[in-house]
Formats: sequence, structure tokens, C-alpha cells
Amino acid sequence: MTAPFLQVKDLQVSFPTDDGLVRSVNDVSFGVARGETLGIVGESGSGKSVTSLAIMGLLKGAKRSGEIWLDGISLLDASSEEVRKLRGRKMAMIFQDPLSAMHPFYSVGQQIIEAYRIHHRVTKAVARKHAIDMLNRVGIPRPDKRVDDYPHQFSGGMRQRAMIAMALSCDPELLIADEPTTALDVTVQAQILDLIRDLQRDFNTAVILITHDLGVVSELSDNILVMYAGRAAEYASAEDLFTAPEHPYTWGLLGSMPRLDAEPTDRLLQIKGTPPSMINVPAGCAFHPRCPYADLASRTLVPPLTEVAPGHRVACHIPVEERRRIWQHDIRPAVEGGR
Repeated sequence: MTAPFLQVKDLQVSFPTDDGLVRSVNDVSFGVARGETLGIVGESGSGKSVTSLAIMGLLKGAKRSGEIWLDGISLLDASSEEVRKLRGRKMAMIFQDPLSAMHPFYSVGQQIIEAYRIHHRVTKAVARKHAIDMLNRVGIPRPDKRVDDYPHQFSGGMRQRAMIAMALSCDPELLIADEPTTALDVTVQAQILDLIRDLQRDFNTAVILITHDLGVVSELSDNILVMYAGRAAEYASAEDLFTAPEHPYTWGLLGSMPRLDAEPTDRLLQIKGTPPSMINVPAGCAFHPRCPYADLASRTLVPPLTEVAPGHRVACHIPVEERRRIWQHDIRPAVEGGR
């Protein structure tokens, strides 16, 4: 088995606020090997983006503990200057909203040139040629002209492509994509996902794909981490997660996915209730206020993430055999058949 290029162990991230301590991430662990894609899914507020920002060292005022190892380097022990030098060259991130992530006063080309020259001692002319090559690689038409345009002059899909070009300008070994297809139409979504897949194949990059959409991660991911209320609810290969999921929250996410083979009159299954406040997370299993099988769960003990099959781990109090019976007889027919 390939050793993880990125290894996260027992990561905890919290923010002190006037209302109390916000525990955004609690004891999350995972690994990503070179050439592999990890999908992280969950509703807003589940801790997905905070996890990625903790890896990149982009959290201000946060308390972090645990371990984050990138190619043998401890990111939590490294100084802010050392982590800054790793960003761009060793790891890079595609942000959810490229319009706010890119500087409005500088052209797209200038921003790619600056990112490239930080890590390479080259002239502006060489860096400009590289910027044009990168824009061409991500499918920007007339890159020699568009290189001088500003972010607001690009469409949403083109801005996302430009953000990918900037992130990949130094050939990073780890790429984190935070909701890279949000607010894009389905055609552009497919193009962006194909682009990430092609670039990963060319550079053997380790990729973390963060989204709330299981349909997106099914396209790219080798493994999937399902997060709820800052914790890992389930971790499995993409195949296992879609064919034999074991957490009630995962069942809810699968049931809320639209299907092309469903009847037009079929209703999507919904997860009742809303995600909890991260200041007042429910005791025991945080999902129990929304779980239809809460009578089988503990309201005082947090369920440990337990391996139920090779590479498949679940944090749930419901006995394994009972979970599998519920999936096979109650949930799977509703998800895969006509709801």
C-alpha cells in the first residue's frame, strides 16, 4: 500500500468567541497518497473547509492540536514562514469563490506570475510565458490576450479555471479543491472536474476534494470522508460508501441525491432537522437529534470511529448487523428504487 503523502492524525481545531469555544474539528484523521483523491463531504458547518485551511496554515486565531504531516514535514510544528514557503510549491488550494480569492486590482496574469516567481528565480518575461502556458493548459481561450484581463472580466467558469492555473503554476504535490464547482452550471462543472482529473494524472498530485455534493465526489474520489459536526462519521472507499454505507447520516446524503433513473414524481429523501451549533454540540452522538434510529444510539457516549471492514470505518452506536439490515431492507430500496 502506498504511504500517505499527507497524513492527518487526531486533528482538533477550535476558535475562542464571546459566546464560547467553537469546536470546528474534533479528532479527525485521514491520509492521502500521491495520485489519490480523497473526497470530504458534509453539510455546511461540518468542518470540511476548516480542516483544509488548517492543513494550509491559513487559520488566524484558531487553536490547533494533533498532527499534520506533509511528505515527512510536521506542519503544526513548522513556523509560519516555513509553511508559507511550502504553499504553492508543495501544496496549493483552489478556493470556493475565485472572485473574492483573487485580487481585483491586479490582472489574472500578474497574480499567476507573482505566485510563480516566489518559488522560481526567473525573469518576468519567463514567468509571463509560463502564465500564458498555464492559462492555455486549463482551457482559457486566447490566453496571450486574456492574461492581461482582470478577474471581473472573466466568467465564473473562466475564473475557476484561472484559479486552478494559479494553484498549479508551481506543480504542487498536494491540491486542495474547496467546492470547486459551486455556482457553476452543470456543463462547466463537468469540465472543471475533468480538468482536475487530467492534471492529477499528469502530475501524480494528491488531491483533496471538498464538497457537499456526493455526486461530485463519486466522479473523482478514491476514498471518501463523511463529516458531521466536526467529526468523522464514516470513512471508506468510494465504492464501499456508495454500495454499502453504514452511517445513518450517509444514508441521508445518498437519499438526497437526484437520480436520472428516478420517476419525475419521486420525492428526494431528506435529513430532518438542521446541523447543530458548534458551540453547543449535542452530547453523545451529535447526529442523534436528527437520526431516525436514535433509540439505538447513546446520548451520552461519543461513538468511536471503528473499522467494520478493511478500509471502512464508521462512528455509530447502532450494532453492525442491525445497520446492515436497515440498509438492505429499508434504505437501499428507497435510495436505488423509486423513492
